[in-house]
Amino acid sequence: MSKLKLIGLALPLFLLFASPYASAPKAFGAAKKTLQGQGQTGTLQRMIVENGSVTMDLDLNRLNGISLALARPATLQFTVAANSFFNILVFNDLLRGPDSGSMALIPQASPAAGVNAPGYSLPVSFSGSLNQLVIEKLPSDAGFDLAVRDGKSGFIFFNVEGDQYDYDANAKLLSITDGRLLVSKEFAKSLGRPSDAGAVAGEISIGATMETIEINHLDENGNVKSASLPPLDVPLPGTIPGPDVIIGELIGLVQSQTGSVGGRVGLALGTDACNKGTIDVDWFALPNNDHPFIPQNLYRMSAGIYGDFNTMEFEQIGQSWGKHAFTAASSNTCGFGCNGVSGSHLGSGCSDAYGAGLNGSQTGIGSRAWVNPFTGSFVGSTANDHSGHVHDVTSHRILVNVNDLNTSLNPGATYFAEAQYVVPHEYTWCQSHPGQCNMYNNASYHQYTVTGVNQPFTFTGVGATVREAPAIMAWDGATVNRIEPDPGNDGIWFIGYKAFQVSPTKQIWHYEYALYNQNLDRAIQSFSVPIGPGVPFIENIDFHAPPQHPGFAHDGTQGDAGYSSTPWTVTQDASSITWSTETFAQNQNANAIRFGTLYNFRFDALGPPQNALATVGYFKTGAPMTVNVPAPMGFGTPSPTPTASPSPTPTPTPTATPTASPTPTPTPTPTPTVTPCEITITQITGTIVPGTTDIGNHCDDCVTTISLPFPFTLYNQTFNSVNLSSNGNAQFTTMDPGFANGCLPWIDHNYTIFPYWEDLYTVNSGFGIYTSISGTTPNRIFNIEWRSQYFPGTGTANFELRLYEGQTGFDVIYGTATNGNLSATAGVQRDNTCFTQYFCNGSGGPPTGWTTRGAGTPTPTPTATATATATATATATATPTATHTPTPTATATATATATPTATATATATPTATIAPTATPTPTLTPRPTPTPRSGPPPRPRPTPPPRP
Repeated sequence: MSKLKLIGLALPLFLLFASPYASAPKAFGAAKKTLQGQGQTGTLQRMIVENGSVTMDLDLNRLNGISLALARPATLQFTVAANSFFNILVFNDLLRGPDSGSMALIPQASPAAGVNAPGYSLPVSFSGSLNQLVIEKLPSDAGFDLAVRDGKSGFIFFNVEGDQYDYDANAKLLSITDGRLLVSKEFAKSLGRPSDAGAVAGEISIGATMETIEINHLDENGNVKSASLPPLDVPLPGTIPGPDVIIGELIGLVQSQTGSVGGRVGLALGTDACNKGTIDVDWFALPNNDHPFIPQNLYRMSAGIYGDFNTMEFEQIGQSWGKHAFTAASSNTCGFGCNGVSGSHLGSGCSDAYGAGLNGSQTGIGSRAWVNPFTGSFVGSTANDHSGHVHDVTSHRILVNVNDLNTSLNPGATYFAEAQYVVPHEYTWCQSHPGQCNMYNNASYHQYTVTGVNQPFTFTGVGATVREAPAIMAWDGATVNRIEPDPGNDGIWFIGYKAFQVSPTKQIWHYEYALYNQNLDRAIQSFSVPIGPGVPFIENIDFHAPPQHPGFAHDGTQGDAGYSSTPWTVTQDASSITWSTETFAQNQNANAIRFGTLYNFRFDALGPPQNALATVGYFKTGAPMTVNVPAPMGFGTPSPTPTASPSPTPTPTPTATPTASPTPTPTPTPTPTVTPCEITITQITGTIVPGTTDIGNHCDDCVTTISLPFPFTLYNQTFNSVNLSSNGNAQFTTMDPGFANGCLPWIDHNYTIFPYWEDLYTVNSGFGIYTSISGTTPNRIFNIEWRSQYFPGTGTANFELRLYEGQTGFDVIYGTATNGNLSATAGVQRDNTCFTQYFCNGSGGPPTGWTTRGAGTPTPTPTATATATATATATATATPTATHTPTPTATATATATATPTATATATATPTATIAPTATPTPTLTPRPTPTPRSGPPPRPRPTPPPRP
């Protein structure tokens, strides 16, 4: 057994270890390493913690500021998280010492149970962090060997000194004993007793079983003869095929330096990235260009000119250049279970944190202009060149106007910070593995409060980081849709909008639009909203964009001039309002909507919103395209529904078909399955295939994006990922967590499958969304299982969506559904005019199962009561949930010989038309449409109990 005693690190580690491995965490992988000495042939192992336990013996009298001669002991027990990346170096089975890393602690009992001294308690700040404590190895010049800190905030509670290290090579057992817990300066200050800094508050001991992750065989000259990375004793912890970087936590928004320039301040945002994928992500430092690029943004949600409505506007008020990642760590922030790979790769399941100080370090952040946000490509030699220019306190950081943060000027405003990882490896992997494209979930956001009326400002986080979603998804009451103009060749952008009646007596409405570019390289150059005839006036036309950074030498813009901040030009005529910036041919530095930016367009109009098609023009390449928006199209009933043209052959809602033979009379039940689309729903039964992979959806009203194991085609579009809502639907183009279900269509939610759309709840233990794969290529089945409760945590709703490789159809299977179909919606929707519904709020088929894969008879039975006579007249009445279809009155001329009355069985054609020879004469009747999402929900939501 070897023993090493570290007392205050009086002797630097490099003197204890002749090997550079003791202080060089990236030794493995180099072509040749030489030890500082001769005759040291043997084996050098790097090891991490496989499992272990930690005991803290605390003095409650000391922690509570009670000056008594006798200590008041309390014992806290923890286990060490499996595969914690706390490094030690072992040479020829002798301990050379700790290297770097940390171990996460898991309490073995509740805080109350851990404190075994009645009448005393732990300080609130410490007890509140018990579930996220970390023991960290400090650098050799830190003055202490170890520290006990909050794993999320980084706040240090105790420094550790006097600890002794013992290593048993046979058992691979590391013991750290006799460590004294000294109250840190920040902990003493938070307790209101600064003089307690350095006071001994207790002792700590650690026992851990170690696991080898790196082996180097050295010759007699200390040179590396061979090296290997033995496999860990755990499977790959990632769950998504391929590399998949997400932001697990945003870890602090700060003003980097005191001071402002031109009325602006410079902020920085910390990020902690996790690899959700099964493939280690390339993380090679500059000048190599195969590493993530990390831009940061700041947004404000406020009332604008309407002081009573603090959610009216959602604006971007700041943007930074981007941090170039380097030297990945191997922590486990997201809880995926890290495989221990670090350095030039972020291992499967691992996490890598950059604090706000590092992300705001001006020489480590480069201009966005060098980077293609979809492919992640840039020239490594020029992407971070800071020669030829100087930095002030705002340079390259999140550039924000002081007045946009001043709390006296922004009463009631809400702020959101966002970061994004642009990952080249994800794109290159996607090119060789088309079904494993994970470039669309790299943004996350976090809400912050602001303190201050002038700089320096301080920021406090509110709630948790919202993972895998851009900040525009936080816009309360807005409809937000994802747009992908050129799938597989360029990225995505989002459009958000809302319309609000400003003056009920005068019918004045405010129209608000936000266009956010996440990773679309072509950028956006123009936006045009149609205006209907008869709209008497338009006023308060406005535009907003975040401030651009000034030009710097080597910033990648044309002529190093920086991007233009010129507001977009507004052109108005009788039929539209158009905002535009210069074209790419006119000015390559024009103020286009580039990646990671959000621009706003707004106006007031006399007239309620009708659904319309706005036109979006692109900057670099690509033809203009139309998107659904609300717009003042003339006076009428407010509706976000698109104005649909009648089908060439009008299709009435009833599905009864008079024929020449006796015709049964179907049982009158509502049927929403009549559509102009060729999708047939057939009732089936089956058994749920249990999901084995937890996707992390444990919430009330949230959406989680996952990659599909194979491309799946729905209607006429093929998708590689899907957005799964806790409320029982699978959205392929939108990310709406809406809980208030209604009969289809769900306006502007294109390409969505509704297994069981309800107000569901996946918060409690044992509930969530789980996936599994059945079969083998090319006949795999992707099973998506919801294990849910009904809000706010009652009953059970268990159901599964099955997607089939190489097929366009799918199955839905139900387990236990306590409420049946009474308050839920099931079906599938391409757009507002093309959908098929299985049940809605008590009408339709039973929750046993349904499929779109096979030809057959739909369930439930068709709707209508038709009586065939020698000259039968069938009157079809459109239901409010059917397609946008005229309501015809058809006269059927048939030669039936009898008029029997019978109850129809489920044998009618699912998409029916009137069969008689007479030509129907349609009388167009507008279909009732739902009100905009900003209106009140259809049923009240009780307050949920506290989340466990």
